[in-house]
Amino acid sequence: MSSTADPDSSPSTVPQSGAEDAGNLVIIARQAILDEQRAVYGYELFDRNTAADSHTAASDASLLFNALSYAGSEALIGKTIVFVNCTHESLAGGHLELIHPDKVVLEVPTLAAGATPEQIEQMLPTLQSLRTRGFRLAFSQDVLRRAYMGWLPLASFIKLDMQAFKPELAEPLVKFARANSQATLIAEKVETAEQHERMAALGVKLFQGYWFARPALVKAQTIRPSQATIIQLINLVRQQAGTAEIEDLLKKDPTLSFNLLRFINSSGFGLSCEVTSFRHAVMILGLKKMFRWAALLLTTSRKDGAPPAVGQTAVVRGRLMELLAAELLPPEECDNAFVVGVFSLLDTMLGIPMDRALESVALPEPVLDALLHNQGVFAPFLELTRACESGDDEAFARTAEALHLSNRQVNWAHLQALAWADSMTAEV
Repeated sequence: MSSTADPDSSPSTVPQSGAEDAGNLVIIARQAILDEQRAVYGYELFDRNTAADSHTAASDASLLFNALSYAGSEALIGKTIVFVNCTHESLAGGHLELIHPDKVVLEVPTLAAGATPEQIEQMLPTLQSLRTRGFRLAFSQDVLRRAYMGWLPLASFIKLDMQAFKPELAEPLVKFARANSQATLIAEKVETAEQHERMAALGVKLFQGYWFARPALVKAQTIRPSQATIIQLINLVRQQAGTAEIEDLLKKDPTLSFNLLRFINSSGFGLSCEVTSFRHAVMILGLKKMFRWAALLLTTSRKDGAPPAVGQTAVVRGRLMELLAAELLPPEECDNAFVVGVFSLLDTMLGIPMDRALESVALPEPVLDALLHNQGVFAPFLELTRACESGDDEAFARTAEALHLSNRQVNWAHLQALAWADSMTAEV
């Protein structure tokens, strides 16, 4: 797959601040598919973290997962659809159950040269199942060969490779495709104005290729949970654990909860409203999809052991704020207090400013007020929590008094929060 992009786009890049940051960097190439007015119809995606000759079912799953979870689908694809190349093995993958079919077109290769009619026909049930689930399928012009006539009714798109046939064959190829399918035609690998004009004159409406733009990359810094924590989540799901137990694990690992909220609110998941609480996320996702999500997260997580110390500090902050809020606020606000604490170090974890870190996850306004502006109902709780960490006696006294909390109440809550965080580390 080539890797051009919309010439008017300006994909965000995240500066690398060290080897650890580089290990958490997701790099995705995108190639614009344009309509006849040169507006972006969609993007074809390619995982630049994977070698070109290492395209596998696992890399297919990783690409979709990273594109819709880590890179921030709005920055990467806007509100358009994405075209993703698939191996035949990945078409039956569980990762597709996590994706809204309206958002993704699956590019399906024909079989290797020498495939028998029986082997080609054996693919039909898988392709038909994907169409029934709502996915659109794209094929190369190889699908126009006689052996693949059974696949043609399933084609939503047929991509005509301008480098694969002589100019004089363009018209008969377009006529044959239209006579035998209802697919929308895409002229790809368009490298000259002449090629574009030829296909446009034949009525082709979609175009892709270097003539429109040079390659561009979209980069995103990620935070990935430790594999031990993800395995613990998978075990809970396999044991049919209750919502409360799964929510408890999410509350103990800020990287896990951050990735879940970011994923479930991505455009690829297809929800019409934003999810801002862990319990709501668990209930919407359900055990089956939770298992799929955790399994995919495991394949993209770091293999170098425990989460960084900053993650432990974030957990302590979240639990301490939850305990302090329980003294003064309604029960439903305690979860938001936890979220403020646990996400208060996201800028440090990601190595980017807090406002950018929070762009990719949906949070309630009071939480954002505290994290971005140090204002609102949760701000004094966060200030008191920071004072507990730093040993700032003046700030401790001022904020505790403002919240009408005694030294004993705050110290006891801090000890409980530290013990709770330590127990989490011991479990994983």
